[in-house]
Amino acid sequence: MQAFILIQTEVGKAAAIASEIMTIAGVRTAEDVVGPYDVVVVRVSAGEVHPVVQGIRRVSGITRTLTCDIPEESANKN
Repeated sequence: MQAFILIQTEVGKAAAIASEIMTIAGVRTAEDVVGPYDVVVVRVSAGEVHPVVQGIRRVSGITRTLTCDIPEESANKN
């Protein structure tokens, strides 16, 4: 299973936070985006989602996270 992790950050910190998140083991991508969330992270392997979320929550400047699991049948289309 894969998951998207949507992240809200303090104003002006999205790009720096995305770069820092890329250093967390297991993170596939971290992109700063425009919209209600500031950073989108793509994660692989459900067994590793929890440790990655724990690592993300330690990053300074993050105000909120939302983890969205991708059903296996959808993840297999990629």
